[in-house]
Amino acid sequence: MPELPEVETVCRGLRPKMEGRRLVTVIQRRPDLRFPLPAEFSARLTGRVVERIERRAKYILAHLDDGWTLMAHLGMSGRMTLIDGPPTTAAKHDHIEFLTDDGTTIRYNDARRFGFMELIETSALGAHPMLRDLGPEPLSNAFNAVALSAALHGRRSPIKAALLDQKTVAGLGNIYVCEALFRAAISPKRSAHTIPGRRAERLVTAIRDVLTAAIAAGGSSLRDYVQADGELGYFQHNWRVYGHEGDPCGYTGCEGTIGRIVQSGRSTFYCGKHQR
Repeated sequence: MPELPEVETVCRGLRPKMEGRRLVTVIQRRPDLRFPLPAEFSARLTGRVVERIERRAKYILAHLDDGWTLMAHLGMSGRMTLIDGPPTTAAKHDHIEFLTDDGTTIRYNDARRFGFMELIETSALGAHPMLRDLGPEPLSNAFNAVALSAALHGRRSPIKAALLDQKTVAGLGNIYVCEALFRAAISPKRSAHTIPGRRAERLVTAIRDVLTAAIAAGGSSLRDYVQADGELGYFQHNWRVYGHEGDPCGYTGCEGTIGRIVQSGRSTFYCGKHQR
């Protein structure tokens, strides 16, 4: 599933082509994705100007000039692709296309259809069930060691599970939690209540560093993910621990080996020697 860096990369690709542009045509090829699309979806979007695109956690938010916001989630395999000119022949899983007044087509393709799109009143976004309980953005000033320590206080779940809880911090997924814990030298099995303090300081720094590096590299390409311009992301070439089971740790001074365990049904990669 695309994680925060992938979604941020898509938003950055969409902004130059969608912000300030009018949607002159919206093609909808099916009535639903993961959930049913809003009633009169195409008609409600046609003629609207996209004023601003932002990301919240793993959601793409396109704010429109009529006081409504198009919220999109890419799910497991959804991708947005930019095409210069009007829509070309559609492939099997090209479900939605947006044509702007400068002639650009934004095509949404989703083979597994785990993604979704909704129209929400912009003034009510904060109360939406998928947004209202989200924690702070990990690259914002609101996310710091003090905030993380408070969120983890008294929690007995493993730190990896706590970080994947979107109420703790918004947008983190399996890959980048593994990478951040490795950089912070913290075991994914460590109880979350033992993190507040110095470990929280290390962890906040590691989370920020790994996300910043991943965004700069255009995200990671797992199966279906591509950037909005069709290019693949490259951060997967910089993974230090994810997918490296059996490889030497590589952490300075450590002679350990990367292992793999399963936590909450997801693969966790870590070095048991330097991650404590």
